Amino acid sequence: MFSKTLGKSILSVIVLLWALWNLIPLNDRPFNDFIAHRATARMDEFTGLLSRAKLRVQLKQSPSIFVALKEIAKNEKIDLSTYFADIKLQDIKNLDRKNKILLEVLLQESKGRLKQGLDLKGGIAFTLKIADQSVKENDSDLRQSQLEKAAQIMRHRLDGMGVAEPVIRARGNDEIEIQLPGISSKDNPEIVDAVKRPAKLEFRLVHEDQPQSMDPKAAPIGYELLFSELENQKTGEIDMIPYYVKRIPEMTGKMVKNAHATINQYGGFEISLEMKSPDGVDRFAKITKDNIGRLLGIVLDGRLYSAPRINCEIPNGMASISGHFSLREALELANVLNNPLEFELILMEIQEIGPSLAEDAKTSSTYATILGIALVILFMVAYYRTSGWVAVISVLANALIVLGLMAMIGATMTLPGVAALILTVGMGVDSNILIFERMREELALGKRMRTALAAGYDKAFSTIFDANITTLLSAFILIWIGTGPVRGFGVILAIGIFATMFCALVLSRALMAILIDFGFENILKKHSGEVRKFDFLGKQKIASIVSLVVVGLGLLAFVIRGNGIYGIDFTGGDEMTLQFTEKLNTNDIERLAKETGIGEVGTVYRKNIKDSGEVLCLQTKEGKGKSLFQALNKQYPQAQLKIIHESSIGSSMSGKIKWNAFLGVMASLLMILIYIALRFEIGFGIGALISTIHDILATIGIYLLLGRQFSAPMIAAILMAIGYSINDTIVVFDRIREELHFNPTASLKEIINYSVNCTLSRTILTSFTTFLAALALYCFGASVINDLALIFIIGIFVGTYSSIFIASPIFYRWHKGDRQTVEIK
Repeated sequence: MFSKTLGKSILSVIVLLWALWNLIPLNDRPFNDFIAHRATARMDEFTGLLSRAKLRVQLKQSPSIFVALKEIAKNEKIDLSTYFADIKLQDIKNLDRKNKILLEVLLQESKGRLKQGLDLKGGIAFTLKIADQSVKENDSDLRQSQLEKAAQIMRHRLDGMGVAEPVIRARGNDEIEIQLPGISSKDNPEIVDAVKRPAKLEFRLVHEDQPQSMDPKAAPIGYELLFSELENQKTGEIDMIPYYVKRIPEMTGKMVKNAHATINQYGGFEISLEMKSPDGVDRFAKITKDNIGRLLGIVLDGRLYSAPRINCEIPNGMASISGHFSLREALELANVLNNPLEFELILMEIQEIGPSLAEDAKTSSTYATILGIALVILFMVAYYRTSGWVAVISVLANALIVLGLMAMIGATMTLPGVAALILTVGMGVDSNILIFERMREELALGKRMRTALAAGYDKAFSTIFDANITTLLSAFILIWIGTGPVRGFGVILAIGIFATMFCALVLSRALMAILIDFGFENILKKHSGEVRKFDFLGKQKIASIVSLVVVGLGLLAFVIRGNGIYGIDFTGGDEMTLQFTEKLNTNDIERLAKETGIGEVGTVYRKNIKDSGEVLCLQTKEGKGKSLFQALNKQYPQAQLKIIHESSIGSSMSGKIKWNAFLGVMASLLMILIYIALRFEIGFGIGALISTIHDILATIGIYLLLGRQFSAPMIAAILMAIGYSINDTIVVFDRIREELHFNPTASLKEIINYSVNCTLSRTILTSFTTFLAALALYCFGASVINDLALIFIIGIFVGTYSSIFIASPIFYRWHKGDRQTVEIK
C-alpha cells in the first residue's frame, strides 16, 4: 500500500511541477526589458546597440525595438546571434534570415505562456478590401460572393497559422475586418501580408535561352523576365538568377490537392505539392512527359521560387517548391497554398485594439471568481472537514493542470474557455463528492477508514469513468466538427476531463492515503446509513407537465422575439468610429445603452498604427447607432464625441460556425446514445438522449424568458450546461445499473427510486457547490460573464431536475416498468 501511495504522490508532484513550469512566465514581458537582460555574450556592445534601437523608435524611424534591431542589423551587416550564444543558428548562412529567426524566437520567449483572447487582452484589427479590378463594379452579387469566400479562406488560413479565436466579419459590401488576439503589428508587421496574400500558384515553362540582358523588353514574345533567388551555401549571400518565363501557365494551383512543409535532402525546408486526382495528376504527367529536359518555373504571386529541370515524366502528381525557407515560412506558405484566393485584397487600415472586456469588468469578474472559489472551499471544508481540504487541493490542482496543458499546446483563454474551465472545476468537485459519499456509505457498514477508502474508490470508479468518457466523446465531436469558439470550448473541455480524472483518481487518493497513514482516522464523518424513501417515479406526471410548460413557454418566447434573441455576433449591425476629448468608461456606455432601450452594444478602444491616435469603436444592432451617439452626447457632453466613420458590419459567427455548432451538438447526442447503449443498455441511452434534449430546450427557454440575448460566448455556455447535465445523469444511471446487479428481487420502480435516493445527497452537494461559484460570477461578474453565469445557473437546476425527474422515468417507461426486459451489463 505504501509503495502505491508513494508512486501516486511522486507522479502527482511531477505533473503539478510540469504544469507550473508550462505557465511560467504567466504574463507578457515588454520586449525592450526582456531582450536587455536576455543577452548572454558581449553585453556592453549589445547595450549600445539596444540604445541605438531605442533612439530610432524615439525618432519614429522604426515602430518598435523589434523592427529597429532588425533594420540596424540589416543595414550594418550585424550578426545578432553573437549576443545570444545559447540560441544555435550556425547552420543558417544568410545573415538576414538568421537575424529574423533569432528575433522571432526572442519575441516568442518574451510572451506569456498562456495566450489570452480578444475579450481579455485585445490585439490588432485590420480591414481588407477586394480590389476593384477583381470584379465588375455593378456586379454586387459576385462581390458579395467573393466577400463571403474571402472570409472563409481567411478563417482557414488563420486556423492553419495557429491563431486561435480570431474575429472575422464583413464590413460594408466590399470589406472584411479581421481581429487577431495577442498580436502586435509593430513587432510582427508581416502578419497582415501573410494573411492577405492571394497565393496564386502557376507552373510555367522556362525558355531554353539564358537571358543576356537584364532589360525586361528583351524577353522573347510570350515570355517575361523573372528572377529566382539562390542562396550561396558558403557565404549565405543571395544571388539573383534571371530566367525568361512563359507568361501563360501550363497549370495552376487549382489542380493542387494539398501542400505541406517538408525537409529536403540538405536539411532545409521546402513545400511538397500533391496534385488532385485524376485531372491534376494526369495534367502534370503530360506536362513533364512533353517537356523532358526543359526547366519548369514554379511561380507564386508573380515571384519565381524555383526552376527545376524536368528529367523524366512524373506520373504520381508530386512536385515541390524549393527556396531558402525557415520552418515558419514553409508552414505559412503551405498554409496559404491550401487556402488560395483568386482575387487581390488591399489593406485599408490597421489598428491596435484593447480588450473587449473592460479593465474594471475584468477586475470585478476576477474578484467574483475568487469569491466563488472561496465559497466552495468554505463549504467543502465545513461539510467534509479534513477530507474537504483534499477535495479543495484536488480541484485547484485540476485547474492548474488544465492551464498548464493549454499553455503547452498554445490554446487561447477566452470567455468561452473560462466557461469550459468552470465546468471542469464543477466536474472535479463532483468526482470528489462522489468518492466521499461512497466512502461514507462504506463507513456506515462498519468498515475501517482504509478499507472504506479502497471500496469507495472502487465503486466510484465506473461512475467517474463513464461520466467523463461520455463528456470526452462530446468534446472530441466538437473539436472535429466545430470551428472558432465551439472548437476552442471542445479543446479545453477535453483537457479538463483528463485533468479531472487524474486529480480524482490519483492525486486525491494519494492525499487521502497519506492522511490515513499518519493516523487521521476521522477525516470523513460517517453516513447515517439511512436512505430516504421518496417516490420520485410517482411524481413523473407532475414533472412531465412542468417540463412541457417550461419548454413550451421557451419556444413561445423564441417565436415571439424572433431575431430579437440574437446579439450582434449573430446578426451584425451598425459600427461607428468616434473621436473624443475625454475617454469614457465602457461599462458606463453599456449601462446607458441598456437604460435607454438601445440594447446590446459592443465597445472597444483602438489605436491607429500610423499616428497612435485613439478612437472609440461602437457596435450596435442595425438602426441603433445614431440613437446611441445622441444619448452619449447628451449624457457626456464633455467628451465632445464626433463620428468619423460609419459602416454596417456582418455577423462574426459565420453560417458555417453556427451550422457546425448545431452539427456538433447533434453528433454529440448521437454519440452519447451509442456509448450509453453499449456501456449500459439501450433504455439508458434513450433516457440520457431525451433528458439532454430537454435540458437544451429548457435552458435556452428560461434564458429567453428572462429577456436575454445570445452572443458568441453563449454557445459555449449552453454546451457547458449540456456537459453538466450529462455528468449528472450518468451518476444516477450508474447507481441504477449497480442496484440491478445486487438487488435481483426488487422491482424496477423500487430500484430506480432507491438509486435516486442514494445519489440524492451527492446530487444536492455537487449542485450546491457549483451553484456557489456560478452565483458569485452572476452577482459580481460584468457583462458577458454575467450572462455565462446565468446560463450555468439555469443549467445546474435544469440538469439536476432532469437527472431525477426526466432521465430515470424515460428509462422506466422504455421498459414499461418491467425489469426483466433490462439487459444488465
